[in-house]
Amino acid sequence: MDMDRRGVLAGMAAMGAAPAVAAPRRVGGTGGLPDGASDRAYMLDLLRRMAEPLLGRMSAGRLQREWTPELSPTWDGRNPKVAYMEGFGRLVDGIAPWLALPDGDGAEGRLRATLRQQALQSYVHAVDPQSPDYLRWEDHGQALVDSAYVTSALLRAPDALWKPLDATTKQRIIASVQGLRRVSPPYTNWLLFAAMNEAFLLAVGAQWDPMRIDLAVRKFQEWYVGDGWYADGPHFHFDYYNSYVIHPMLTLILETLVATGAGFNSLNAKELLPLQYKRMQRYGVALERMIGPDGAYAAIGRSLTYRTAVHQPLGMLAWRKRLPEALPGGQVRAATVAAQRRVFADPSNFDAQGFLTIGFARHQPTLGDWYSNAGSMYLASESLLALGLPATDPYWTAPAEAWTMRRAYAGADFAKDYYVEY
Repeated sequence: MDMDRRGVLAGMAAMGAAPAVAAPRRVGGTGGLPDGASDRAYMLDLLRRMAEPLLGRMSAGRLQREWTPELSPTWDGRNPKVAYMEGFGRLVDGIAPWLALPDGDGAEGRLRATLRQQALQSYVHAVDPQSPDYLRWEDHGQALVDSAYVTSALLRAPDALWKPLDATTKQRIIASVQGLRRVSPPYTNWLLFAAMNEAFLLAVGAQWDPMRIDLAVRKFQEWYVGDGWYADGPHFHFDYYNSYVIHPMLTLILETLVATGAGFNSLNAKELLPLQYKRMQRYGVALERMIGPDGAYAAIGRSLTYRTAVHQPLGMLAWRKRLPEALPGGQVRAATVAAQRRVFADPSNFDAQGFLTIGFARHQPTLGDWYSNAGSMYLASESLLALGLPATDPYWTAPAEAWTMRRAYAGADFAKDYYVEY
């Protein structure tokens, strides 16, 4: 080192300044992270904000009269009333595990009791042709998509959402779902919507079509491209449809086959389900590593306006007690709630009536796709699945742990990542 440089560094040290070449501190990056109670309170408030405006109105038969959902600037011209099934189905699917918890005596229990009753009454309106909030089961093929979220919610919380329904409503739901067989799904993730409906029919003892399940499951075995990712049809799409649809629905369909003991010659669900868990776990590892130190995550692919639905597999793994060893609960919780805080920080994510708007981290209609409307946005509720775990669960009581990218950019040690072969 020359004399001039030594003199500069000595002067900096004398003034108490650190030299620019100082080594990074080896810290874990956990400083300032909220605890589990704070994370849960934040998520619960987000659930309330999403659910109250929609369920409060639909349960009273006032939703379609009082809410005109925003449409994408590139809307394709289909009947805009498809938005109501999108909003209801997607919302109730995300909050179903939480609705299934016991009510308790506190504020959360009272909120749950209210929203559960509103959800049940909304199911009644959804299939009553005389109701002003009857949903569009017979019109556009989009109904196949969102009926699958309606039925997925019933599979996720049968005791809370299916069993209490009256006989007439149950029969109307079954008939409405069976009627959607008129829609021929394209060879994409849409195959899983048809299969989800059949899995529901199987679970409730109604007439079901094994071929629709068999086809969907077998095609996705063919479309598995490796390392936890499925192609969305014959070609791989680098987007988040593995989160929005593929992993969660494929898993729930296989779980239903195993639970009911249903099987057919070409499909062994008992063998496929453990493999599917492993693949979703591997995909979850990738999702966690894409969350940056500040909670921001990679904005890739179409349907980005579904916002935090990208982390549905992590929430589902937590709820099912299937998080892999590489993803401790306190780490997953801290990462995914940081992403929620990052995305929903801007108040324009909700409109003046309290409904979700089209956008990503704010109201930004230009990000909408040709099929996007404000009802579509309620897929974001799928990031709330971990609320299906009670507040006493270790997922909520474990100390916050820095997630991978937070550790990496804090200069701490972090796990390297390697391809898996299953």
